[in-house]
Amino acid sequence: MTNNDTYQPKPKHKFSFGLWTLGNRGRDPFGDFVRPVISPLEIVTMLGEVGAWGVNLHDNDLVPIDATPAERDTIVREFKKACLENKLVVPMATVSLFFHPVFRDGAFTANDPEVRAYALQKTMRAMDLGAELGARIFVLWGGREGVETDACRRPDEAVKRLREAVNYLC
Repeated sequence: MTNNDTYQPKPKHKFSFGLWTLGNRGRDPFGDFVRPVISPLEIVTMLGEVGAWGVNLHDNDLVPIDATPAERDTIVREFKKACLENKLVVPMATVSLFFHPVFRDGAFTANDPEVRAYALQKTMRAMDLGAELGARIFVLWGGREGVETDACRRPDEAVKRLREAVNYLC
């Protein structure tokens, strides 16, 4: 049997891709970006064209960290519309607690209690965003948690802070 469609993805196969995969600009620690920005709406259109089932995201893959509430609402509304038009679902969402410099010392385990509080608030907003987009899975990705500042806190204190954050969020 020869069928050119045999290996073509179909929505029933439930292939999903992260906004960060197609939107990756190709930057590494030793160089600048090598690819242009692709907007989330363009990514959703491309995924719809290739027969993807879903699109996953970090909160800031879709909504810039400095967006106003009105900007956020517009972005989310347009994204939901694009997903509907391209027959895509959002099965999973997560939070970015690693990119912004405020998290260099960690998020949930940071020494600064204001950073820990911000990480909790940011995570709850990301959970709400995922729910608003229909995501049934939320991945709690802790982020850096101090990997760039070795020995900046006692390990037992870090575990305690992480446990408190996860308990609070759950």
